[in-house]
Amino acid sequence: MASTRRTVKTKIKPPRKHESEVSLDETWSRLSTNIREIHNQNASNLSFEENYRYAYNMVLYKNGGVLYKGVCQLVAENIDRLAQSEIVPAFPSPSSSKDPVQQSQEGESLLKAFRRVWNDHTGNMSKLRDILKYMDRVYTKANDVPEIWDAGLDIFLKHIIRPPVQDHVTSAILSLIQIERDGYVISRSVVKECVDVLLQLSVDHDAKTVYKRDLEPAVLTASETFYSAEGKRLLETCDAPEYLRRVEARLDSEEARTYHYLFSQTGGPLRKILERHLLTHNLSTVIGMPNSGLDVMVDLDKFDDLNRLYRLFLMVPSGMPTLRRSFKDSILRRGREINLASTSNDAGQDMDDGDLNDVENTKGKDKGQGRTATGPPTLTLALKWVQTVLDLKDKFDCVWVRAFDKDREVESSLNEAFEDFINLNEKAPEYISLFIDENLKKGLKGKTDMEVDAVLDKTITVFRYITEKDAFERYYKNHLAKRLLLGRSVSDDAERGMLAKLKVECGYQFTQKLEGMFHDMKISADTMQAYRKYLEGVSAPEVDISVTVMTSTFWPMSHSSASCIFPEVLIRACKSFEHFYFSRHSGRRLAWQPSLGNADVRVQFKARKHDINVSTFALVILLLFENLTDNELLTYEELKTATSIPDTELQRHLQSLACAKFKILKKHPPGRDVHPSDSFSFNNDFTCPMQKIKINTVSAKVETAKERRETRDRIEEERHHQIEACIVRIMKDRKHLTHNDLVNEVTRQLASRFQPNPQNIKKRIEGLIDREYIERCEDRKSYNYLA
Repeated sequence: MASTRRTVKTKIKPPRKHESEVSLDETWSRLSTNIREIHNQNASNLSFEENYRYAYNMVLYKNGGVLYKGVCQLVAENIDRLAQSEIVPAFPSPSSSKDPVQQSQEGESLLKAFRRVWNDHTGNMSKLRDILKYMDRVYTKANDVPEIWDAGLDIFLKHIIRPPVQDHVTSAILSLIQIERDGYVISRSVVKECVDVLLQLSVDHDAKTVYKRDLEPAVLTASETFYSAEGKRLLETCDAPEYLRRVEARLDSEEARTYHYLFSQTGGPLRKILERHLLTHNLSTVIGMPNSGLDVMVDLDKFDDLNRLYRLFLMVPSGMPTLRRSFKDSILRRGREINLASTSNDAGQDMDDGDLNDVENTKGKDKGQGRTATGPPTLTLALKWVQTVLDLKDKFDCVWVRAFDKDREVESSLNEAFEDFINLNEKAPEYISLFIDENLKKGLKGKTDMEVDAVLDKTITVFRYITEKDAFERYYKNHLAKRLLLGRSVSDDAERGMLAKLKVECGYQFTQKLEGMFHDMKISADTMQAYRKYLEGVSAPEVDISVTVMTSTFWPMSHSSASCIFPEVLIRACKSFEHFYFSRHSGRRLAWQPSLGNADVRVQFKARKHDINVSTFALVILLLFENLTDNELLTYEELKTATSIPDTELQRHLQSLACAKFKILKKHPPGRDVHPSDSFSFNNDFTCPMQKIKINTVSAKVETAKERRETRDRIEEERHHQIEACIVRIMKDRKHLTHNDLVNEVTRQLASRFQPNPQNIKKRIEGLIDREYIERCEDRKSYNYLA
């Protein structure tokens, strides 16, 4: 029989009412006793629920104020007790003769005691916070007082972070920092733990910590004093590289110090102190130190030290301007020394092509020994100047790349310095053209195409710095003309490569005439081929000539004034070519340039025949001696009358024939210089082991002062025309411009060729006004273009 189970309802009982009478004194007595046990590290023997109920009842029955104040009083008493038992005994002894190790130990001992008190306090407050949660939730919010944890921090702040504890703790931290700066090892973790305590203690509602209020200013003040003295000490005891190493080490150590045990925000102000006292105040002194500063570091290729200098100077605002100024001054000083060396000995004349024939005492030498080991003094000086500048540029480029990380500001200073000192040498355009001439003429033999290109690139680097590019163009045109006409160029590809580089630098207009010279050489070769075919059908002249027809606007025609009277045999050859040329080209005119030509002539001496290469002028002179006997003389005046060669050219060629190594003529009386009173005869006794002889003409390879003045006058005349043409172009385009705008625009457009003087521009404007190309407006400050 199934039995039915009866469901019984559970009766919910109402909560048991608390006793209406709770003894306040008894509850607080029990709770305060337990709190003291917590302070004595005996919390494991206590009941959390029981203590929580005590606190709960006191708040519930409106005794929260008694509870709050009582707990705060107990916490304060405990902190005072801990301070007296832990911190005060750890105070360092006042003796001033302690060594750093002992001082470090005492400081660490104090900071450890301070940290133990903090750990004890926070551990106790954590337990009390759990017990007093109901008080924090009800009483503190209703009465606007801090929760018990925050109240505990305030109590710690008032009872511990005050004299004498505060002073001793701060002093201990500063002492340990100083000990570490002096090179000793300290316990960074101990300092870090105390700094963390100070960072957790706020002194006001703005969250300003004790660290920011007390410790950081003290650290910065001590650092200011230390590094002010340290900077002076390092200057007195270290050279520049060592000073920079010490400063870098100080910066790294302070950064590590900030990272390991100071607050990160202290790093910025601390770094500013180091930069101010170790760098900013001493920049000029360090970089200019005698025997160890920037100059010496550059001389000794101390790239690591230079890179350190660059990195440190980059840290401060005044660092880069100081470095750039010193870097520029260093280059300028070296550049001026190079200029001084080139001008102090720049005198005299030398042989054309660098092959002196004045080695009179040379005997028994081979064919290849007809040249001196070094070039003539003035040419050597010019080549040395350019090469020294190139070497200096290479050196400072290496410094810029390896030490200064290709800094654009430093590069700007480098370029400014080179431009300044190169343009201080008024012969720079001529020297650079000579350097290119010497390399393209004989210096590139045996070099690869890459080596050739490297030499040309380096030369272009120096060329960029020249402001008077029109002067360079004039010299380069003269030298190129000689190379082309005399067949001295080693490589046509190298010549055209150089021309291409100049075109890239200065534009087509700069190289237009130079390219025209190459075009003339090509056309002349075709013309001579046609002329020889022409001679096959007519009676050929006795002398075989090769003619280069030069367009007068392309070639430098400064030699046109040096003419002479040709012998009949040469006149017939010239007439033959003229007849052929005019038959193909009507309306053209040929003007012979004997000063640019040369000839191969076979001369019979008493011993043997020799094939001699001489200039056209020298050939004209030699032909006058063709039918004379050995004893017959021709005076200087007779030679001058017969040839009409100008005195300067006549003296140079007579000197090369009679006074140099190969004496084809005899001078009476003997000597090295030619005078109008001298007489000359054919040297029939001449002997030489070589069949072929080249007689080089004595010439001023580097211009004399007079020639330079003449060149300068021609350049100035050309500039006048260029300035006027530029003014007219601008005014034709703009129609109306103020004076200042016109001057600025003319300067800008002509800067690629030369730097025009504003006074010269003004004079050219006045000239154009007189010739009615432009007119001055009524305001006297602007101009109109006249169509």
